Amino acid sequence: MIEGMIKTPFFVVDEEKLLYNLRILKTVREKSGCKILLSQKAFSMYSTYPIISKYLDGTSASGYCEAKLSDEYFEGENHVYEAAFSDDEFPEICQMCDHIVFNSLSQLERHREVWELAKSEKELHIGIRINPEFRTHELNEVYDPCAPGSRFGIRKDIFNNMIPEGVDGIHFHALCEQNFEPLHNIFRNIETNFGWMLKSDQIKWINLGGGHHITRDDYDIISLINFIREIKVKYHLDVYMEPGEAVAIDAGRLVTTVLDIVEASDMNVIIVDASASCHMPDVVEMPYRPPIKNAGEKGEKKYTYRVASKSCLAGDVMGFYSFDNEIQIGDKLEFEDMAMYSMVKTNTFNGMKLPTIAYKKMNGDCQIVKEFGYEDFKSRL
Repeated sequence: MIEGMIKTPFFVVDEEKLLYNLRILKTVREKSGCKILLSQKAFSMYSTYPIISKYLDGTSASGYCEAKLSDEYFEGENHVYEAAFSDDEFPEICQMCDHIVFNSLSQLERHREVWELAKSEKELHIGIRINPEFRTHELNEVYDPCAPGSRFGIRKDIFNNMIPEGVDGIHFHALCEQNFEPLHNIFRNIETNFGWMLKSDQIKWINLGGGHHITRDDYDIISLINFIREIKVKYHLDVYMEPGEAVAIDAGRLVTTVLDIVEASDMNVIIVDASASCHMPDVVEMPYRPPIKNAGEKGEKKYTYRVASKSCLAGDVMGFYSFDNEIQIGDKLEFEDMAMYSMVKTNTFNGMKLPTIAYKKMNGDCQIVKEFGYEDFKSRL
């Protein structure tokens, strides 16, 4: 199918760009000796899992549903971490996953009988998440796991220099869309505060978490590779990373249609058939301004508009954009870098239709993966 034949709004993931990212990650894996997992909380388009599994070692899940999705569709390791596991879901999690990471010592002990039984029947690795208590000062507190009052991870003074029985791994996550240097700085802090754990014969693996923008053009890949090699040699640990965005950076777009142009004394407003609040909620939550193909900053090009949704939420606005030519009703606007934290976070507020999901093959053909309608809205209520 030709992309232009698909009814908007729709997400389209480009195979060529996805493979570009995956090849970079594979190079890091091979040269450093680490294992890389797909963080499903950022990108869970499971129709692409057969391709991704050829390049990565497995997935990381943030709970039961993601773990089950991986168990059903991904060939590779299945890691799961959750701030607190539900009693009714945990036995099945133990059957589906091969690495389980606990957020607190109380959770570890609460579920001990279940995971110890599972461990006696299969290979199962148990990890604990530590809180480095080190901030990079680049992150909004909403996205900073090390912000004051964070519920994520166990602090150094809780351990009393003792690793609980049965635990063989350490996990930490403290980054968001960042380059290598913040990772390096955080780990040096971890060496100071948790070095005794790293050196323990009991600990066999460490997970460096996500937030690494490895496939971004300016990422210092060489330093990352050398850093991972250093950890492996110094502490004799298996090293995992679980990027989500790095897998899907620049690999997706949200294609929309201009429904109306509202004239105002200060600025003309474009109304599109997509929604920031419903289809790309980070635009409202962070907030940030998603790029539009061939558009510039406010005032950069000849014609400037405010782009907004057809929803009833006054703040459902994507931002200000400028264009070389006047925008007309019926024109298509393409929001770029929309593969990650978009499809996984969509909602049907206002009865807004969820965008179709499409996949563009290397040869240019576009496949519709999933279409949504009224029943999808109704079934959630």
